[in-house]
Amino acid sequence: MREIITLECNICKRRNYTTDKNKKLHPSRVEYKKYCRWCKKHTMHKETR
Repeated sequence: MREIITLECNICKRRNYTTDKNKKLHPSRVEYKKYCRWCKKHTMHKETR
């Protein structure tokens, strides 16, 4: 039931990370605070589909 997702920076809109998540436990889109190398700081990254 795990699915591979892509995380996109909310500021520069670049797709920086890929990860997986359990769709049963987290049916909605997830957001993580991660480092963006283009912004050069920690920003919120949201799931894209």
